[in-house]
This record gives sequence, C-alpha cells and structure tokens, in this order.
Amino acid sequence: MKAILYTLLALIAFAANSLLCRIALANGYIDAWNFTALRLLSGALCLGVILLWQSKSSLRLVNTEYAPDNGSWRSSISLVVYALCFSLAYIELDTGSGALILFSAVQLTMIGWGIINKERLSAIQWAAFMCALMGFIYLMLPSATVPSVLPAVLMCTSGIAWGVYSIRGKACKSPLRATSYNFFRSVLILPVFFIVGFASVAQLNWQGIALACASGALASGIGYSIWYIALPLLKSTQAAVVQLCVPVIAAIAGAIFLDEVLSARFIIASAFILGAVMVFLLVKQPQSLHSTHSADKALADESK
Repeated sequence: MKAILYTLLALIAFAANSLLCRIALANGYIDAWNFTALRLLSGALCLGVILLWQSKSSLRLVNTEYAPDNGSWRSSISLVVYALCFSLAYIELDTGSGALILFSAVQLTMIGWGIINKERLSAIQWAAFMCALMGFIYLMLPSATVPSVLPAVLMCTSGIAWGVYSIRGKACKSPLRATSYNFFRSVLILPVFFIVGFASVAQLNWQGIALACASGALASGIGYSIWYIALPLLKSTQAAVVQLCVPVIAAIAGAIFLDEVLSARFIIASAFILGAVMVFLLVKQPQSLHSTHSADKALADESK
C-alpha cells in the first residue's frame, strides 16, 4: 500500500512538471535555459529549507545517523542533463512527439537495466507491458509529427538521463537528503545556464518565473524526493512501466486546469494504459535467477 501511495504521488508530480513546463515554454513566458536554471535553483532552495527545518525539529523525517545518504555526482549530472535537454527539446517538439521519444527512452533504459540484472517478467507481464505501450502510442501518435534530428536526440538523451537517475534511486537510503544534495550540486552549473539564457534567447517575466519556481520547488524537489522513497519498493521494470501513466494524468490535469477537451481516443487509450499497468503490477513476478540462487544457498545452509 505504501508503494502505491508514494508512486501515485510521484506520478502526479511528474505530470504537474510537464504541465508547468508546457505552459511556460509554449506561451513564451520564459526561455528554456532560464526555466531550467530557476527550476533547479528553486528545488535546491526548497529542499534546503526542509532539511534545515528537519534538523531543528523533533520530527525527524530522515535519521542521518543510520541512513547517511548525500546523493552522488552521477545522480546530480543525470538530473541536470534530464532537465536541460527536456526544456531545450520542447522548444521545437510538439507534445505528442516529445512524449513518445521521452517515455520510449525511459522504458528502454529502465527495463533494459532490469533485464540485465535478471529481473524476469512473466508472459502475462510482457503482454501487459505491450498493451500499455500500444495504448500510449495510440494516445500520442495523432499529435506527433516527424521531429528534427537535434530535438529528437535531446529528448532521447533526457529520457535516458531520467532512467539513469531513477535507477540510481533504487539504492537510496535517505530519499529527502539524497534528492536535496543532488539538487545542491546542480546549482554549480546554473550560472552558465543564466549566462547563456540572457546572452542569447532570454525571455523572462513574472509568469515564467512563477511557473519555473513551482516546477522546481513542488513538482521537482518534493516530487523527486517522493519518487526516491517509492523506488526501493519497486523493481526497475515496475518503475519503468508505471511512468506510462504520466501522460494520462497530465492530460486529465490539462482538462481540469487548461480546459482541454478529453477525446474518445484519450478515454480508450487511458483505459488500455491504466488497465495494463494494473495487471503488470498485480501479476506476481517470476523469481529472478539471482534470487533463486540465493534462496537455494540459504536452504542448503539451513539444512547443514
């Protein structure tokens, strides 16, 4: 139950991120470089305040004595690459093309890693995954156009980076602290982003600043901390598949907050995706080769 709750909250945060980014960039409220810089900076500030409050509060969300986890440079670099490439790619990509490329890259990265680490899927799970993927393609394909090479490569890079960031979160001991330090490290590169943004294509007004800060502090900072809580409770393949729900949640949010129309195509595709993801998660995963070997070894030791 805990895994479901944290995963659902994280997916809502991801959808909110897509919505905020789309509103900011599509309406020209801010350019991609400044949006990314403010997103990461506001995320770092928000998480810093939370850590400071936690250190002075009797309610310890993270026990640093038993769970010291200061993130890593690799995770931080993955975070920066994901955020920047995502924003730059969406300058030229439409929503459908961007989502198709991004989530395809995420799926291939995380499921590929799971298979390499011997996370075996049952036939039913493979069928459920294919149904969810087909539903996702059915939903996004009509709005997708053939993308230019550079934006497509940027979005693919963003998806791979996010997959890597998620994979590294599976070993996380202290989600809030690890996410905070990953954001803190990202601040070192932000002056470069601001310089490039103001020197070339700077677009900046109060709406753009507000949207970037909301994306950074709430949807990214707090949202990614929740995702890092959920990840150790999920297998890599499960964490990959559930993210196919994000476009569905984003579309529903668009209908609620932007008065976008939910078409019959969306309803059909959503039923396919959500139903298939539910089947994938509920079906018992076959025991991995590593787990089987460990269980056999433990049984042999016990019999001695």
